[in-house]
Amino acid sequence: MKIDKIINNNLIRTFDNNGKEVLVMGCGLGFQKKIGDTVDKSKIEKIYSIENKNDSNKLMTLLAEIPLEYIQVSNEIISYAKYSLGKRLNDNVYITLTDHISFAIERYKQGLNFKNALLWEIKRFYNHEFLIGKEALAIIKKRLDVVLPEDEAASIAMHIVNAELNSRNMNETLDITKMIQNILNIVKFHFNIELDEYSLHYERFITHLKFFAQRMISGKIIKDDDTNFCEMIKTQYKEAYSCAEKIKKYVLKDFNHELSDEEMMYLTVHIKRIRLCFKIVLKLA
Repeated sequence: MKIDKIINNNLIRTFDNNGKEVLVMGCGLGFQKKIGDTVDKSKIEKIYSIENKNDSNKLMTLLAEIPLEYIQVSNEIISYAKYSLGKRLNDNVYITLTDHISFAIERYKQGLNFKNALLWEIKRFYNHEFLIGKEALAIIKKRLDVVLPEDEAASIAMHIVNAELNSRNMNETLDITKMIQNILNIVKFHFNIELDEYSLHYERFITHLKFFAQRMISGKIIKDDDTNFCEMIKTQYKEAYSCAEKIKKYVLKDFNHELSDEEMMYLTVHIKRIRLCFKIVLKLA
């Protein structure tokens, strides 16, 4: 590979074997180099291959401004997240998470404490990602000797969730989190129960709600395929369906989205299952 552009001492732009533009990072990779020089492969730490040209430009600007050690930490965290989750993440996370970590560390240096209003919800709904966030804090402490609060683990978790959902808008991820919480509240108050958060049925319900909320926020619709089966579910699980109708009204009111019979069917089945895992009956005054 030949150097096409030197962004700074640690970052250069070049083209891969397929002629695709890539950003290459490594300590001293661009130091005392000039355009046309061969890239020193022994110094390469990370190759960024971003499909979207606009995102590539944003990343290039970001990486040029942020200290190398912050970038290295962010890359390590993202690599760990991919390994832990066993899935690929949207490339945009290299921009959003790196920017967030840099900003969080600068806040720390200024003595400014950030409180994440959704800490409790993130711990419950995105426990795996939250644990990745906790590991991220350990990496930051080890590499940079910076101790960030637990709230930052939740913030990092949300960036990971955002990348998992392939979303480019953090507000969508926040809306999904709030929707899940509100739906759980509807279920709890409808049946006057407290849910067992450690049960398999609860875990399945949360998983369903994550994808359900994502579809609602993005405006995707599951089409009606089996009307007869939907009617059977409605008849057999009357109480669960009644709860689903409350959720339907909430989604329509707050998100202007009409639930299909198919969505109502799946929701009803999951609500029926979740009733099996209640552990404390609440007594209304």
